[in-house]
Amino acid sequence: MKSKKGGKAMRIGDRLSGTISGIQSYGVFVKLDDDHQGLIHISELKHGFVSDLNSKYKVGDKVDVIVMGIDEYNQKISLSMRALQPEKIGRPILHKHFWTDYRNHIGYKTIAEHKNEWVKAAMKHISEKNEKNSTFL
Repeated sequence: MKSKKGGKAMRIGDRLSGTISGIQSYGVFVKLDDDHQGLIHISELKHGFVSDLNSKYKVGDKVDVIVMGIDEYNQKISLSMRALQPEKIGRPILHKHFWTDYRNHIGYKTIAEHKNEWVKAAMKHISEKNEKNSTFL
């Protein structure tokens, strides 16, 4: 994608600098030059979870980005800041939070208590469905 002034063609993988021109819940818009603006989707801002865009990014901030995609038809440019950051490997999780209380050693017992009800309900549903289908034949 070339600028209207006949500048160098922008290509996927190019590292560029720009200015944040807008912030939305789904990402940050970056003005690259007088003719081009791109979007950094929230998933491409950084590694990990982004909690609040407005607290971390401000309109007018200078940012370095990499061009991830160019849609020539719609003139949309996808950008990434995350691609410029080394992936941080943090400390291992010391305390896992399980969805159940594994200390009770209840295992399969809670499922076993309800299994027969579930099987009966499923069989009833299947037989009702078969009866309905046989009336159409």
